[in-house]
Amino acid sequence: MKRIALYPGTFDPVTNGHLDIIYRASSICDVLIIGVAENIGKNPYFKISQRKSLIQDAIKQNFKSSKRILGEILVESFDNLLIDFARASSATMIIRGLRAVSDFDYEFQMAGMNARLANDIETIFLTASENHQFVASRFVKEISHLGGDISSFVPANVNVAMQNKKI
Repeated sequence: MKRIALYPGTFDPVTNGHLDIIYRASSICDVLIIGVAENIGKNPYFKISQRKSLIQDAIKQNFKSSKRILGEILVESFDNLLIDFARASSATMIIRGLRAVSDFDYEFQMAGMNARLANDIETIFLTASENHQFVASRFVKEISHLGGDISSFVPANVNVAMQNKKI
């Protein structure tokens, strides 16, 4: 039986921190599904099709010369309850990234709610690598909007897309 994991998020835009979690998570499962949440309530900067494409391109560019054995990585969108999407995807685990203590409180509560809804789906927390602990999509968007350099926070294709978005 394949170990299928789901890494959900808005990914608006995908950052190097997200890629770090994707890379590490894909080495502990057979299939990793990147679940791109529609989440129109957050007023996404990029349309869902663009976010999916940016993630797929970033994975292709950044994981070519992997030193780890990686599972299959799929990028799919969803606009329903996370647990329903996880069940429909046959996922047995949900991957969540933690940057700081402030993330833990929210993620801990979310994991508890998800466990109540589906106690057969485990939540796995991966802490952000040291050099990505402060990177958040909302900060990246703000820095870019104000003309700052975001190249160290995002993959090259996202940097280009953010620059083109300002034009």
